[in-house]
Amino acid sequence: MNDEFIAIDFETATESPDSAVSVGLVKYRNFKPMASYYSLIKPPRLYIRPDFTELHGLTVGDVKNAPDFKYVWENELHGFFKTPASPIASPVSPPLPATPLFAAPLFAGHNAQFDMSVLCSVLRHYEIEIPETQYFCTLQLSRRVWPRLRSFALAKLAAEFNIVYEAHNAVADADTCAKIVVLAAEEVSSKLKRKKIIGLDGLLKKTGIEVKKLPR
Repeated sequence: MNDEFIAIDFETATESPDSAVSVGLVKYRNFKPMASYYSLIKPPRLYIRPDFTELHGLTVGDVKNAPDFKYVWENELHGFFKTPASPIASPVSPPLPATPLFAAPLFAGHNAQFDMSVLCSVLRHYEIEIPETQYFCTLQLSRRVWPRLRSFALAKLAAEFNIVYEAHNAVADADTCAKIVVLAAEEVSSKLKRKKIIGLDGLLKKTGIEVKKLPR
């Protein structure tokens, strides 16, 4: 495993996992942010439940002219996955150019099972092959690294570690998720009294975090 991962977050219109209305991704290499991507998504059914709007702030008006996930996946995310990363100063960067080549990334998500279920559901809806890729969960990671914390919700972790961000904005959630990975690596390295920060593979092994495959 190399030290590159992509933190991912979806927001949805309803409890249905194929109702994605936004996606945010942040690519990290050697625990440094390299690139990011954000897009609104037009869901298969043009409806957003009011209580979900209260959560993430998105309305039908925001997404009615947005691309559907098939377009986002095939024309933008393939390019994001394959484009060589270069350091970024901002947590949000412009969409990267598309490319026909595709490399399945290692995903990280906070409560990753939710985000992976959304990813698989929208891919199935558009009859797109689910890639052979893997993921790990930063919710589980934070529980292993900081077991004495009272809450492991992303917003609570952000407050604990003085991370200022806009909760339920997909790219901000993804960026905060990635920062939790970095903080966890620093914490584990400190406990091991290492001068050099532990690698991603070592972090996951040391904390016993399972790297899972997407269900196909």
